[in-house]
Amino acid sequence: MIGYWILLGIIALVSWAVSSKLKSKFEEYSKVHLRNGMSGAEIAEKMLVDNGITDVKVISTPGQLTDHYNPQDKTVNLSEAVYNQRNAAAAAVAAHECGHAVQHATAYSMLKLRSQLVPMVNVSSKMSQWLIIGGLILGAASGLGFGYYIAIAGLVLMSVATVFSFITLPVEYDASNRALAWLKNKNMLSQQEQAGAEDALKWAARTYVVAAIGALASLLYWAFQVFGRRN
Repeated sequence: MIGYWILLGIIALVSWAVSSKLKSKFEEYSKVHLRNGMSGAEIAEKMLVDNGITDVKVISTPGQLTDHYNPQDKTVNLSEAVYNQRNAAAAAVAAHECGHAVQHATAYSMLKLRSQLVPMVNVSSKMSQWLIIGGLILGAASGLGFGYYIAIAGLVLMSVATVFSFITLPVEYDASNRALAWLKNKNMLSQQEQAGAEDALKWAARTYVVAAIGALASLLYWAFQVFGRRN
């Protein structure tokens, strides 16, 4: 168990380091102003039009790094800084979120699979660990196999969330690749601006990698707890 907490500590430390680096990168590239003078909102709208997408709206949303694409109401939601600013960081984020809109419009298979898992993940993220712990406690107190099966159910739910984390990786990387390709092919950015956009999105993607590794570590730990006690 000590090894597990050490592993979680390392993952948490790496996650903090990557998040801190991401924030510093966005601050750095927020100072690289675009030669074309376009805002994040204007970049997003042009990318949508260039990809033949006319039914998606670009809107501003409160907060920092709250940018996302909502497939339910077909909106590209850009944080206030990204929506209004005219720099390499804003261009990278705006184009990335439009990359998700392009995925949706072209029925990208991994995005479809990820969207199908969202309802299950919303449930599993709240219940899985409680079911595992409750099952282990019940099994230890009563010696009945019923507690073991409750814990197994919790593991199944946790595995769904873990799979979701790993499915998110190709979705995010693909959206970034679409964004960077469009920015380059349309000559939207200068060489310096393009390099900044690529670097910013690279660090953003790494946050998802760390999250996926953390989810897998938790799943393996609880699996060892459940099956180890069974044996």
